[in-house]
Amino acid sequence: MAEIIEKPSNIDPRSGFCKANSTFYSKRKPVPLPSNDSLDVTTFISSRAHNGKVAFIDAATGRQLTFADVWRAVDAVASSLFADFGIRKGHVVLLLTPNSIYFPIVCLAVMSLGAIITTTNPLNTSREIAKQIADSKPVLAFTISQLLPKLADSNLPIVLLGSDSGTPNSSKLRIVASIEELMRREPRQSRVKERVHQNDTATLLYSSGTTGASKGVVSSHRNLIAMVQTVVNRFKLEEEKQTFICTVPMFHIYGLVAFATGLIASGSTVVILSKFEMDEMLMAIQKFSASYLPLVPPILVALVNHAEVIRKKYDLSSLHSVLSGGAPLSKEVIEGFSEKYPNVTILQGYGLTESTGIGASTDSLEESRRYGTAGLLSPSMEAKIVDAESGVALSVNRTGELWLRGPTIMKGYFSNEEATASTLDSKGWLRTGDLCYIDEDGFIFVVDRLKELIKYKGYQVPPAELEALLLTHPEIADAAVIPFPDKDVGQFPMAYVVRKTGSAISESGVMDFIAKQVAPYKRIRRVAFVASIPKNPSGKILRKDLIKLAVSKM
Repeated sequence: MAEIIEKPSNIDPRSGFCKANSTFYSKRKPVPLPSNDSLDVTTFISSRAHNGKVAFIDAATGRQLTFADVWRAVDAVASSLFADFGIRKGHVVLLLTPNSIYFPIVCLAVMSLGAIITTTNPLNTSREIAKQIADSKPVLAFTISQLLPKLADSNLPIVLLGSDSGTPNSSKLRIVASIEELMRREPRQSRVKERVHQNDTATLLYSSGTTGASKGVVSSHRNLIAMVQTVVNRFKLEEEKQTFICTVPMFHIYGLVAFATGLIASGSTVVILSKFEMDEMLMAIQKFSASYLPLVPPILVALVNHAEVIRKKYDLSSLHSVLSGGAPLSKEVIEGFSEKYPNVTILQGYGLTESTGIGASTDSLEESRRYGTAGLLSPSMEAKIVDAESGVALSVNRTGELWLRGPTIMKGYFSNEEATASTLDSKGWLRTGDLCYIDEDGFIFVVDRLKELIKYKGYQVPPAELEALLLTHPEIADAAVIPFPDKDVGQFPMAYVVRKTGSAISESGVMDFIAKQVAPYKRIRRVAFVASIPKNPSGKILRKDLIKLAVSKM
């Protein structure tokens, strides 16, 4: 292992700010990174020593995979992908599935070959998935039988996850094997695999980035290795056995970081729920004596609101930490939770797909009690606060765009030089699109988003995508979509619509039109009809004016 990032000597120890270069440096101990360039993330994870026994448990069936089972399965699946399906370094493999114990096996097997894993949301429509397939050009897909119709037009060879026999008979579908068949294969000792370098691409996750359209985020093995080191060191997980409940989607950077890669390196046990249901989650905490519960803020709010009923019904005494990500928690929520669950510590995290889920975190209740903070910079991470107008880097307690640099920052956007250039500068700084300040103690506070994304239960919804769809309706002349605040989900999409002359399209007509074309979390849930959409001289929608208008009528 070799330490990375030499810090300047003249850093303010309290804030982490260096006046000489207007850069904030992490106050946390740097993560050690391997100096061996020829290393893939799967090999890195599998070679870490720990005392863990059970790696994954399926909450619904109780099926368990030990660490030995997992690595045997990863080796067998990789052997089969290489020998039977010709998967090679640089090939893209699509994974379309809800959370399952097969998810990490597929990811780790694909990445061990130097091939690239791309995940997609099972809630996405066939149209949305087809768009991602056209962009990423996968050579093979893994999915469950219930989701096969979403791949009907793709002509991709498909490996089925699970031994489900209820396969739709469609002549269009090319089902070539099941995961169970691949896992039974004898791993080939003689397999000559191509050398994988830390800078090679490992994952291709799709994110709306700082602007509208969804783009493939190219993350390297080095990015993932640095992320694993950050996760393991953050929780000091090797010190005692821990059990995590997996409620967040594994296809999302939060789930992939924690459950498909990060935690398996520490010997922790992960209990997997295929979909989120409050009662199932609480039952799983009780049944498997879970100690950690990663979640998104709406679930935390529900735990506070229904605390009395929950405590009567479930034994949550094993739980000692909840990890919240996706949006900062308010003072009311943190205090309410601490009051109702006094033995459980709230930890928060801030990250982007573009930063491999790493950026800042609170690692103790004391840190979380600095209300509204996203936390201190993650280990080995640097930050700048940049004035959006002048481009000048600012000092402590000044608000500007947060820029991040460190070993987890993406390589760029897939086949999109323009988007990459507008997000990553030549020195490796990632423009996050978040308006922030860093206080005198080094805590980051997110004030607003420069980027026009709507955050629904932690999912990103780009307004531009919904506006483009609205404009295809024959009765709509113009439209704008804004985030509407909601205490249960964070924000939901609201549309301002200009009807064409003579049209009497209704609110439900607009909502139904969109609902048929997008995943449920992207649906428009409120509509207002207006005479015109406010725009600046260059034609850009003045979304802030519309947000003010919407909020004033609450």
